[in-house]
Amino acid sequence: MIQNYFQKSNQSFKEKFFALDFMLIFLILLLGIISLFAMYSSERGNFSYHTQSHLYRFSVFFLLFIVISFFKIQFWYKSAYLFYFSVLVLLFAVDWFGIIASGSKRWISLFFINLQPSELMKVSLIVFLARYYNKIPSQNVHNIKYIIIPFLSFMIPVFLVVSQPDLGTAVLIAITGLIIIWLTGFRIKYFLYSFFVLICLVPVGISFLKPYQKSRILTFLNPERDPLGAGYQIIQSKIAVGSGGVFGKGFLQGSQSYLDYLPEKHTDFIFTLFSEEFGFVGAVLILIIYALIIYRIALVGRNSRNNFARLFCYGFAAAFFVYVTVNMAMVLGLLPIVGAPLPIMSYGGSSMLSVMIGLGIVMSCKLHQDEEVH
Repeated sequence: MIQNYFQKSNQSFKEKFFALDFMLIFLILLLGIISLFAMYSSERGNFSYHTQSHLYRFSVFFLLFIVISFFKIQFWYKSAYLFYFSVLVLLFAVDWFGIIASGSKRWISLFFINLQPSELMKVSLIVFLARYYNKIPSQNVHNIKYIIIPFLSFMIPVFLVVSQPDLGTAVLIAITGLIIIWLTGFRIKYFLYSFFVLICLVPVGISFLKPYQKSRILTFLNPERDPLGAGYQIIQSKIAVGSGGVFGKGFLQGSQSYLDYLPEKHTDFIFTLFSEEFGFVGAVLILIIYALIIYRIALVGRNSRNNFARLFCYGFAAAFFVYVTVNMAMVLGLLPIVGAPLPIMSYGGSSMLSVMIGLGIVMSCKLHQDEEVH
């Protein structure tokens, strides 16, 4: 089946190669190189486990991104439902065969990698909804029969991920689903009504939160209430970012990182480490790179002739923006601390795999932007 969709089209391989978005490829490579230096710094200038692992993963997944790019968009359209339900099965399997780490059961062993299916759900949900809404006229998206399946498609994974427990990823999956539904032309008033109902249900929802989740909310509101406990991470993160100043302390010179004041600096708090060493200028550079990546993704969507590719690219661009925003707001104390890795920069194989698959599909949309899907 794959051979029917790989490299088979009216275009030659050479034509496809030169049709690649080399600016997007350059930005991804640049971000990957920066992330390797940041990972190297997180291990105090030693080429140790996390740096080596991050290098291997980025190399393999970047190659995967290039390979996926040459698949016809028709392949992703045809296999959208299979992709989604395969990831959903893996989410169910986590409950039975999952690996427990740090008190959560989020990973499943596939022998060569410990996979976190909730990360793959972020991109498979976008593919699923892009396929579902592809042939539904915009005036019909408000019809009740076209609403049930999209809402179930993200509410079921959200419920499964919350039970792991991983509230942060569950919220990101829900936001991703709502973004796609909104992009189809769903009336904004329904979102406002739903938001009002959600606000009214917040006290009920808080009663179901686990103690550590309640602690995170209280810590977000007042980190100083427990400066050596729940508030320690965010306090040290803000100190590190602030101490970087305009130009930073210099590469391998971050005191908060080197003296181990900053926990989880190689994962969700990698932006904090980078900001301390390269200051405001370095942080702005990272923001510009992410902004350009999001712009290039959206540009592919704008130039695509079929609705499936357009909806996927716009949805992935919006979701990518949310991932970056949530992570940076979290480490700056503007949002509660949740499990939200910074795309490509943070250490984590499942997160990087998910992002690279999404970028590969975007590039596939670019190479076949004039093709229709059916």
